[in-house]
Parts: sequence; structure tokens; C-alpha cells
Amino acid sequence: MKKNTLFILLLCLMHMTAAKAIKIVHGPYLQDVGETEATLVWLSDSTSIGWVELFPDDGTNAYLQTRARYYDTAIGIKRECRIHSVTLKGLKPGTSYRYRVFAQHVLSHKGIRVHYGDIVATEAYKVALPRFTTLDTSKPETSFLIVNDIHQRNDVLSKLLSMGQVKSRDMVFFNGDMLNIFDSEAKFFDSFMDTAVKEFATDIPLYYVRGNHETRGQFADRFHDYVCPRKPNLYYAFQQGPVYFICLDTGEDKPDTDWEYSGITDYDNYRTEQVEWLKDVVRSKEFKKAKFRIVIGHIPPFDNQEPIWHGSQEVNEKFIPILNNSGIDLMICGHTHKYEYRDKVRGCDFPVIINSNNGVVTASTQGDRIHVKVQEADGTVSLEKDY
Repeated sequence: MKKNTLFILLLCLMHMTAAKAIKIVHGPYLQDVGETEATLVWLSDSTSIGWVELFPDDGTNAYLQTRARYYDTAIGIKRECRIHSVTLKGLKPGTSYRYRVFAQHVLSHKGIRVHYGDIVATEAYKVALPRFTTLDTSKPETSFLIVNDIHQRNDVLSKLLSMGQVKSRDMVFFNGDMLNIFDSEAKFFDSFMDTAVKEFATDIPLYYVRGNHETRGQFADRFHDYVCPRKPNLYYAFQQGPVYFICLDTGEDKPDTDWEYSGITDYDNYRTEQVEWLKDVVRSKEFKKAKFRIVIGHIPPFDNQEPIWHGSQEVNEKFIPILNNSGIDLMICGHTHKYEYRDKVRGCDFPVIINSNNGVVTASTQGDRIHVKVQEADGTVSLEKDY
């Protein structure tokens, strides 16, 4: 009997020793930061449960006391997964917080018994914890940065972020086509997101506006697991300081029946769904009260093709009639890979900037004006203008 018990203990020890140490392999990065909430996303290399510890930004040591844990849960159950997302709620507007993310390896889950392995966390010993600041609609001024159509060029992304002084901005927008095709999880991170995390995304809110290339590939239907994972849609609106932002999801650029999509897309109906949402947005009290109103969408209401392609036609016919006469100050798009500026033409009663695939848009409010600059990677300034 003793020999059997010893043998079982030895097997358990061998199993524990053989189990590889769990790692956090991507993130954390910020999503859906608002006035009173923020979402954090990170990935482990093994099935795990995850949680966030939140700290005041008061300089106290991470090891001073026990911190509240905010678990990655769904329907009251801690999720066993690799892609973790936690929305921190009840935060204060315009307030800085520090944080730390954790994952604990789930070795097995059979019946009512769960066996856990090692815990891994972002570093806290003798290093500064990452911090973020919630949005604040009462903030007098704000600034932001936009890049688009990076198409897996990490070197270009890094250069444009540096040129745009990303660390000095309140927020960053990725306005679509950051990769060529979403056919693997590795592609999402290797192509641009790991660079974003390294450069800013653990500390500065990142708002992702989907492009048409993010809709392609066998992982495209999982895009929502990585971007806006706790929100119902990939189109959204919010306010920071005096600026109200509308972020549209413009879908694909060709008809749903095009052979390239193999019958998998339904973007005409998806854009029609957004129309009803957009009508409510422009009728809202928050939208009407804002000093500035900016629309961000990947596909513009026109393009450099004559006649225009289906995606631009859809944007022009479905979204522009609602945005017209609503007091829009500016629309910022990408998609065509070529800088273009049109002021109140093609049926729009507001100016439209198309940023190139090698350009960075930076903007800051200055009293009653928005100062906008568009600069190419080679240093050329395509636009510098006040609105």
C-alpha cells in the first residue's frame, strides 16, 4: 500500500515538473476606454483563468497591501481560455490608474474539480506599473493620432508613431487594414499589435476602426475577440474633452456576391444595421452639445476609381445623408493608399481627409479650433490646417 502511494506521488511530481511554465505572450493593451470604464486584453500561451489588479496612481508599492481582483468572467464563470479581457467599471473620469494582469494555468477541469498550475503576471518588482487615464468629457482640450493601411509593416508603424509623438497623445486610432489578411492569431500580433503594445498601447487608449482587410481570412470572424471584446459592436461613438468621435465600420469594398468572398460576407445588411444606430447617435444630446464632431471610417465616401467602388457607394448612400446637416467638422478615412483632401464635395457638407498608407494624422484642439496635420513618412507635410 505504501509503495502504491509513493508511486502515485512520484507520478504527480513528475507531471508537475513536466508541465511547462505558463507565459503572458501578448499584451496587455487597452480597449474601450471611457469615462468610467476601461478594458484590458492580454494573451497567455496556455489555457488559464485571468484577472486584473487595479492600483491608484499614488506611487504606493504594488506589494503594500492586497488589491481587489477583477476576473475575466462570462455568465458568472471564470473563463478558461488564452485570450483574456476584463472591463474595469466604476472608475472616475479623467483619473489615472495603474494595473497588473495575471493568468493561472488550468491543468484540468473534470466534473466539479479544477486543477490549477502556475500563476504568471506582468512585472511589478522594481519596475513602474503600466498606467492609463480614463476619458473626461469636461477636459478643455484633447489630442489624438491616426494611422491606417499599415499592411504588416512594423517599421513604418514605428516611424509614424514616433513622428506623431504618440506618447503625448490622449488616444490613438488604427483606421483599418493594419494587416493584409487575418488568417492566424500570430498574424494579428506579429504584423502590428506587438509593436503597438511596445510603443504605447499598454498606457494610451487604442481605438480600432476595422478596415476591409481585417474582414478577410479564417480568423476574421474572431476579430471581436481581440478588438472591442466586451462591446456588442465594432462601430461605436464616444467623447473625449470637446471632441465627439463617431467610428464607423465600413465593411468590405466589393459587393457581397463578389467571388473573392466565397459567399461568406453580408456587409450590405451590416451597414444598413449601422444606419439605424447612426441616426440615434446624431440625435443624442451628447453629440449635439459637443464643441467638435469627427467621423472616422476606413472606406471614404469617394475613391480614386471612376466610377466609385461598391464600398464607397455604400458609405456615400447610407451614412453621408445622416451625417450631412449634423454639424460634422471633419471625416478622416484611409483605404486608397493615397492622400487626398476634399472640402464639401461629392455630396458631403463637411471636409474629408483620406490619409495615405504612409501617413500619420495628428490633431489637437486649441480653444475654438482643431489643428490637424497630415505628414508622410518621408517628412512631407500634406496638410496643416485649422478647423
